[in-house]
Amino acid sequence: MSGNGSTESVSHSLGRLGECGCDDESLIDARRADGETTAEQLAVFKALANENRIRILEALRDGELCACELEEVLDAPQSTVASHLSTLRDAGLVYTRKEGKWTHYRIADTASLQLLDLAAAMGRNAGETGDDE
Repeated sequence: MSGNGSTESVSHSLGRLGECGCDDESLIDARRADGETTAEQLAVFKALANENRIRILEALRDGELCACELEEVLDAPQSTVASHLSTLRDAGLVYTRKEGKWTHYRIADTASLQLLDLAAAMGRNAGETGDDE
């Protein structure tokens, strides 16, 4: 068998758009995600894809905490907490406020908490597909 099979598959895939009658390329282009938006979304999801960072956001749910308090919440060293906070800050999920030598953190936008709530609800509902019968 030669490498022709994959070449034929690619050309078949490229020709499918016109075959199905859906050849409106402007419609297809309009539905492509903007690269910048996708990059921003990816940064947020990457920031949320860590248990400690989720724990930090949950700790901040009820209000601002300083970095030393977050060290206690996570039971982790300063360097670990600082790294996680930096990731959350870079993703736009937390804001900082300096007070003397202390840095305080708070949720930047309640949408991040809504996203966490949605993820929790989806996790609870994942087993409820109705296929258990």
